[in-house]
Amino acid sequence: MFDEGAEKTKYKILIVEDSLFNQMVLRKILEDGYTIATSATAEDALRKVQIFEPHLILLDIILPDANGFDVLVTLKQSENTRSIPVIIITGLDSDEDEEKGFLLGAVDYIKRPFKNAIVLARVNTQIHIIKQIETIKHLSLMDGLTGIANRRAFDIQLRYEWNRAARERGWLSMIMLDVDRFKECNDTYGHRHGDFMLQIVAQTLKEKLKSVTDFFYRYGGDEFAILLPGLPAEKARVLSQSLVASVNQMLRSAVKAQSSCAHSISLGSASMLPQPEQSPAALVERADKKLYLAKQNGRNQAQCE
Repeated sequence: MFDEGAEKTKYKILIVEDSLFNQMVLRKILEDGYTIATSATAEDALRKVQIFEPHLILLDIILPDANGFDVLVTLKQSENTRSIPVIIITGLDSDEDEEKGFLLGAVDYIKRPFKNAIVLARVNTQIHIIKQIETIKHLSLMDGLTGIANRRAFDIQLRYEWNRAARERGWLSMIMLDVDRFKECNDTYGHRHGDFMLQIVAQTLKEKLKSVTDFFYRYGGDEFAILLPGLPAEKARVLSQSLVASVNQMLRSAVKAQSSCAHSISLGSASMLPQPEQSPAALVERADKKLYLAKQNGRNQAQCE
């Protein structure tokens, strides 16, 4: 059963307030639903933002070592923190402070003395917005048909893994594969049958690639890509041969009764020791050339470096 309380506690709130009494009041209001950290100074707040990585900040504008507005400006000027929503804490009669806070990038305000229902409502509203943004980002990186990551996610992860491998002087391998004679099968038996074949391929990859360091993607059409950080060429070859056998077996058992398609895949793999001055596109190009060679040599096979 879905536990809404457990879902909420993953969201972290940093309370920046120099009054220990006000810290205690806000913590009491929010700690049942969220993970809370507190700061009493601007210096400590900016340090904790980097360590605690809050989803939301409640920021008092009167702090002992700086103006809270200066903290807000600093947060909004940094690429790492500008997207964190900030709710300013103001006095009862502080319309000018509220207006200035909004102009500097605050998303809302909470007035002292605190009223439990209002504090919760305003915090919950911002967390709900954060959850919606997370969902949109997640969906934009997922392929709707197969349920695995899409080409955009691949491009992001490839750049990250390439840079990491270059720093650590490690291997980065990549596999490109597609379904043999997919267009002919699609044209003969219809797109629903073709979609089913792609789902079978994706499901087999999920079952076969269970390591947290294996990333697989629907690259486009009937083509799939796999990133293998830290895997040298010889191990990539072994995995490639294993994937051809596993995917072909699943395709044949799942869809053979429905059509007389080839029910096989072709695959190409490449491995590199990335260098900072090189482009990660070089790895994609090499894997793609190997896939093309597998097609030229009769399909239903792996061609590896």
